[in-house]
Amino acid sequence: MSRRGGVLRAVAQAQRAAEREQRAQIQAATRALRDNERARLQQERARAVDERERRRLYVEERVASVDEYNERLNEQVSSLNTLLADSLKSSGEFSLDRFKRSAQLPVFDPGPAYRDPAPQIEDFLPAKPYGLKSLLPGASRKYQEAVALASARFEEERQYHNDRAEAWRKKFELMRLEHENRCAALRAEAQAHCDELDLLASDYIAGTPQAVTSYLSLAVTTSEYPDGFTQQAKLAFVPESNQLVLEYELPDYTIIPEVAAYKYVKQRDEVLPTPRAAAQRKALYASVICQIALRTLLELFQADASEHVQVIVFNGLLDAVDPATGRAIRPCLVTVRATREIFTRLDLSRVDPAACLRSLNASVSKSPTELAPVRPVLEFSMVDPRFIEQTNVLATLDQRPNLMELTPNEFEGLISNLFQKMGLETRQTQASRDGGVDCVAFDTRPIFGGKVVIQAKRYKHTVGVSAVRDLFGTLQNEGASKGILVTTSGYGKAAFDFASGKPLELLSGSNLLALLAEHAGLEARIEAPPEWKDPEPDSLPD
Repeated sequence: MSRRGGVLRAVAQAQRAAEREQRAQIQAATRALRDNERARLQQERARAVDERERRRLYVEERVASVDEYNERLNEQVSSLNTLLADSLKSSGEFSLDRFKRSAQLPVFDPGPAYRDPAPQIEDFLPAKPYGLKSLLPGASRKYQEAVALASARFEEERQYHNDRAEAWRKKFELMRLEHENRCAALRAEAQAHCDELDLLASDYIAGTPQAVTSYLSLAVTTSEYPDGFTQQAKLAFVPESNQLVLEYELPDYTIIPEVAAYKYVKQRDEVLPTPRAAAQRKALYASVICQIALRTLLELFQADASEHVQVIVFNGLLDAVDPATGRAIRPCLVTVRATREIFTRLDLSRVDPAACLRSLNASVSKSPTELAPVRPVLEFSMVDPRFIEQTNVLATLDQRPNLMELTPNEFEGLISNLFQKMGLETRQTQASRDGGVDCVAFDTRPIFGGKVVIQAKRYKHTVGVSAVRDLFGTLQNEGASKGILVTTSGYGKAAFDFASGKPLELLSGSNLLALLAEHAGLEARIEAPPEWKDPEPDSLPD
């Protein structure tokens, strides 16, 4: 029994141990499940916290960007409201020196230098035999032969090294010379630019009409305006009356923002615009037009330190499309004539722009947003009474027209149309009252542009030098910056000699045909009939 009891006790103990092990495993698995669930819940809570933080940061970012939009919008509107006030903050001094520039010279970079070391004879010579080797038959002779071969290889390597070094030196010198020439050209270009400005300044002080126009045109077109303002203007100076007539390109209605503010709708995650009231936009646009007129008058009178101009006529125009017809129109929205004496007495820091213009007897559009025009005080084209309404001769010509069959007025109109195609603004003058001018063109480029007088001559024979002299005299009388003589024939040596070094351009018949083909797409011809007679005696050869 004792043996059987021992066995039973052992079995019972083993069973209890197995049960304990099983319970331990179940407890461990339960703890693991609890730990995993706890970790999962912690991760979910962390993700929820992260998601709330991410959402909070996202909303803050969206709100901040909307605030930035609104800030820029407010700055834009503020700049439109203070166009006139901002110009009063400047010193009022205008100088061409700020347009001068120094040459921006490039850095000389020849690349990596040739630095390969020169070969040394010691690296080529064979080892000299010594000891018993030097006593072997022919050892001395073999050594001398090896030295000769080594010396030959050394000379080849030395020559190759020298050739490469010389090639690099020549390349370096060529690059250095090109760099110096480039720098010299840049310096000359910058100096020429400065010389042009100095010449313009001295001519302005002297009261040269073209210089006065160019000088004051710079003052207007380089004034600091907000983005969206084209600042294009066309000026004409009449020295006899000390009057400046100005056509200024106004901005269109889109310069006024359509949006009053932006707001962020969190629930929809959208940025929604709040429209600006139509009445507010119209009022601001009318104010902008008035401010531009007064600001331009102010800047011109201030820039004209020599007081060549005593009266300014400002016409503010706008290139637009008539919504009723779809055709291009150019209405004048504001026009005013102001004298220096009256204008300089104004305290522009305290005026209402519209009321101030009314006090100057200005005409301002009653509805500029509807493009309602006003009649200019003085049309720009009427500054010179010789100007006439020009016709589009190019559009009326047949294929391969003979220029010699045109009437004098048609030929002058053709020349006017051609230069208009080439980018100039042209005015044709009345016949027999042109003072030697068939057409006046305006090159609107600042500084280097200006007034151009053009004469057109349908000649069969060579144009004489007297016609070129007459053109030069007309150029000086007109205060123009350039004169162009166009003919269907050609010029003699004396004509070219006289024009050399002067702001004169002589265009022959072949030049005229080439320009018509290039800029007007017109393949014309010049064929004078046998009975043709040149109209002036200077048509004889020089």
